[in-house]
Amino acid sequence: MTDSPLKRKLESCSEGPFHTTDMSIGHRGACLQFPEETRESLSAAARMGAGILECDVVFTKDKKLVCRHAQCDLHTTTNILATPLAAKCTKPFTPASGTTPASAKCCTSDITEAEFKSLCGKMDGFNAKAATVAEYMDGTPAFRTDLYSTCGSVLTVPEWIQLVDGFGLKFTPELKTPEVAMPFPDSSSTYTQAVYAQQLIDEFKKARIPSSRVFPQSFLIDDLYYWLKAEPAFGKQALFLDEPNASPFGYEAAVANLTNYKKSGIRTVAPSIPGVLSLDANNKIIPSKYALEAKRLGLDIVVWSFERSGPLATVEATGEHYYGTIAKGVHQDGDMMVALDVMVREVGVRGVFSDWPATVTYYANCFRK
Repeated sequence: MTDSPLKRKLESCSEGPFHTTDMSIGHRGACLQFPEETRESLSAAARMGAGILECDVVFTKDKKLVCRHAQCDLHTTTNILATPLAAKCTKPFTPASGTTPASAKCCTSDITEAEFKSLCGKMDGFNAKAATVAEYMDGTPAFRTDLYSTCGSVLTVPEWIQLVDGFGLKFTPELKTPEVAMPFPDSSSTYTQAVYAQQLIDEFKKARIPSSRVFPQSFLIDDLYYWLKAEPAFGKQALFLDEPNASPFGYEAAVANLTNYKKSGIRTVAPSIPGVLSLDANNKIIPSKYALEAKRLGLDIVVWSFERSGPLATVEATGEHYYGTIAKGVHQDGDMMVALDVMVREVGVRGVFSDWPATVTYYANCFRK
């Protein structure tokens, strides 16, 4: 990190004290080094001072809720391909051939909750050049590690709630957009998107968790409208996962839409990091137009996901997503702290999802956030 008042301030805090903070949000737990969405990953995040822990919520074949980043990621985040359950996958493993990469597709909706619980969580990744299942499953990115990838304990949503409640922390479940047609399993079913959205809230009610400790999330704005109408106590806590830089209507329209979100009752927007950061003429990191407008409207802002990138010296050359709008101003790993400082002190973000929450916890304690 280049010498600066920020660096010296951070250095001055090296001996703590450090406390749990709601600014630090465990993104799938602490998935930089632990298998995501597992008991071990979430426990590590709690030890790092994350005040809020995430579960990405999907459903199984028997319509039970479990924690997985996507409905159809079991082939890259678990050992399913190495078990007899591989026979139930939507698409079986196919080895690489010529210019065609190896592939597979295994969904939580392919198996029951009991079958899901028999799986081991592993570091997310795959080898596109694989000729065998073992080779396909050996694809963890080099900047991560397999050190703790030793049969991570996968969780149902009730188990996740019990775990986080036991830590005395807060919850941020993301209702994942289904990758199967809804209603599920067919058009005659009563399991609609609204039923799915209500099911999530019902899990917290059954566990007697107050809405003040729960921050539901979704990319589908209709989910937020449903919660605001049917479960307003939870709805007012909800995060709308927005992607202004990827809006099909363009960036300016995404900025303009913030006014509509505010009017509809949405209180918190949650864009990815490039949505809130930009560069000035001298390649200095500054708040984006989107961030400034959200702040002007009085919307709370939560961002994702910190510590999700490889070495920052390569982000401009590789076109890495999370530093995409500021790549020309990022040259070394320490620059992530400059970006974090701008997000907290100039953008005014309320929370930061991180793959290694200790970093945000350190910063937040140093600046007493």
